[in-house]
Amino acid sequence: MAFGSRPAGSGKHRGSSRLSRKTAGYAGIAALATTGVVGSFAAPAFAADNGNTHSAPDNALGAVVAEDLAGDIEDQAASQQRAAEHAAAKAQAEADAKQRASEAKRLAEAKAKAEREAAERAAREEERKRLNTFVSPLDSSYVSTQYKAGGGMWSSGSHTGIDFHAASGTTVHAVGVGVVVEAGWGGAYGNNVVIKHNDGTYTQYGHMSSLSVSVGQQVTPGQQIGLSGSTGNSSGPHLHFEARTGADYGSDIDPISYLRSHGVSV
Repeated sequence: MAFGSRPAGSGKHRGSSRLSRKTAGYAGIAALATTGVVGSFAAPAFAADNGNTHSAPDNALGAVVAEDLAGDIEDQAASQQRAAEHAAAKAQAEADAKQRASEAKRLAEAKAKAEREAAERAAREEERKRLNTFVSPLDSSYVSTQYKAGGGMWSSGSHTGIDFHAASGTTVHAVGVGVVVEAGWGGAYGNNVVIKHNDGTYTQYGHMSSLSVSVGQQVTPGQQIGLSGSTGNSSGPHLHFEARTGADYGSDIDPISYLRSHGVSV
């Protein structure tokens, strides 16, 4: 029986996919096994080659199985590679997210620390200003007797301080930060308080009805130190206020100039 030759095709033919080849191979093997066409049709040719009528089908089956096995291994390797790449990408994404969260936390903590330190600095500055600020010894009052006023009421012949108008029981304030160096009966001054301030000057508060501080106590601007009255050498309720360069009598300076030099309007 003669077989005609297949005419050459014009143009390129696309090779079949491995799946189609695999399917075709299985189909051919099944045909060989069930019909025996190869055995009856080509036995003389096979016998002429090597005397074994089953070698060609066996070789074809082995080639297909080998090809399929190689393809399965290749598919498995590719699948494992994709899985490994996916796992690596996931791990990298988690690491990046963790790094971003850590950086965000660090920045938030740094910001909070900076804000806290700024608030603390502002509070310290505010406290420093407050402590360096002087106030009037009485709220809403005025000077009723000027410094160096003359008269027989004063043993030195003149007034060594100023008198602020005040009803009995009016709150008396420390004019600035300092330490109480005298608190009690002061003879002609009656119940009096003397405060040494941070700049080395002293202030005195006389004729008070009661005292609210004691010797050695630290006071701040505006702190209550007693209540006004008319104790000692006094003609009526008021506050006698003196500014001094020292703790002793006779070191007095102009109280109005002193207060104004510390920012207090009198």
